[in-house]
Amino acid sequence: MSTFARFPPALKELRIHVSQTAAGSKGVRDFVLNHYAAIKTANPSLPILVREAANVEARVFGRYAQGVERKIVLENLDEASVAKKIRDIVETAPSMAQG
Repeated sequence: MSTFARFPPALKELRIHVSQTAAGSKGVRDFVLNHYAAIKTANPSLPILVREAANVEARVFGRYAQGVERKIVLENLDEASVAKKIRDIVETAPSMAQG
């Protein structure tokens, strides 16, 4: 299901926070395991950071132009739902981040 293509230039960084062991992060761990390589291949110059820490809330941050950030919580989502939320954060850059 790795259908991720080149991300828009408005996105400057994608940061994923995940717990190595918490059940609420399982969908995010599965997503990273199954999709990270394809996303990075399609976006080689985009910083994609996966931050692992014990018992953190699973979430993704998109950083856009002018330092604007957007966060979506991924806690207790399955892999397909995580993929949809990450597509949302990639495709819906805040209006002030355009340009």
